[in-house]
Amino acid sequence: MSITLNFQDWLSLLMHFVSLSFLAVGGAITTAPEIHRYLVDEQHWLTHYQFTSSVAIAQGAPGPNVMFVALMGWNVGMNAAAGLSPEPNMLYCVMLALLGVLVTMVGIIIPSATLTFFSTQWAHHNRELREVRAFKAGLAPLVMSLLVATGWLLTGNHDNYAQDWPMWLLAAVTTVIVWLTNTHLLILLTAGALLGAFQII
Repeated sequence: MSITLNFQDWLSLLMHFVSLSFLAVGGAITTAPEIHRYLVDEQHWLTHYQFTSSVAIAQGAPGPNVMFVALMGWNVGMNAAAGLSPEPNMLYCVMLALLGVLVTMVGIIIPSATLTFFSTQWAHHNRELREVRAFKAGLAPLVMSLLVATGWLLTGNHDNYAQDWPMWLLAAVTTVIVWLTNTHLLILLTAGALLGAFQII
């Protein structure tokens, strides 16, 4: 995919992730539906496949789940490099990809980290206030709703139930295993990767 980004586009990308940073209640993954709407549906800077692949790779890799944002920034940068020339210089591709990583990660991390630092100190000193306890209790259903929306979005290309029933069956079996056993998630991820590699699912 090739796109053309100017300075205003990069600034818009940064400011969008800054605004999302303040909505990242429950982690950056809860902002995935809005990131998809902006990058894929509205701006067309990523394909749906690049988006879902970024989420899947980041969730499967060790480290914080916010890494999917870095992968999306990387892909936006690579797409921008492809828009400049049919065969862009590899160093230039990497530089633009790193710029995408920097813009998205600074945007998503710095504002929320700063807000969290100061608000948790205040909330700790005022933890007995009814308003603070109500706010904490109200976050749980909000986070669950955002996670459900993220899961729904990631299954967007799998709504042909007659053809995709093995994938839905795998999702149901995995859910039951996670719910009822203490099986490590890396084992389940490895099993899913092997099923995909051998085109069983």
